[in-house]
Amino acid sequence: MSDSINPSDATRADSPVLYFQRKAADPAWPLPARGSEWASGLDLSACVDADLTINAGEIKLIPTGWAVAVPHGYEGQVRPRSGVAAKLGLTVINTPGTVDSDYRGEIFIALVNLSGEPRAVSRGQRLAQLVICPVIRPQAVLVEELTETVRGSGAFGSTGA
Repeated sequence: MSDSINPSDATRADSPVLYFQRKAADPAWPLPARGSEWASGLDLSACVDADLTINAGEIKLIPTGWAVAVPHGYEGQVRPRSGVAAKLGLTVINTPGTVDSDYRGEIFIALVNLSGEPRAVSRGQRLAQLVICPVIRPQAVLVEELTETVRGSGAFGSTGA
């Protein structure tokens, strides 16, 4: 048995299908796509008509031009792109932003500028990524007490440095 990965495994038969609806006025607005063959997420780009400035500390909702039908049993997670966060200080404020399987509106990126200086967002700039993940929907049950653990109710920083 080989440790290598077969490129033909990139699209598995059991992978969910995503149906996208164009919300952009531009009929040529490109579908979200992976930046590389093995990327986990589909890049989401800014669907803005003109450059948009995000001031330091400011949050803006950036349209992507797409709505998506996420299959039941999955969620879409809108996550930052690492290069945009590290180089520009722009990140998704509610990381990850959730796209529920029953939501059919346009996907927006809640972008925050943490850089300390104004940043411009341009049409087509890849700002975030959409990752599809399975969802477990547990049943909530009320109890009088929870089982004991060594950690107990120790919160932030309680397990060490």
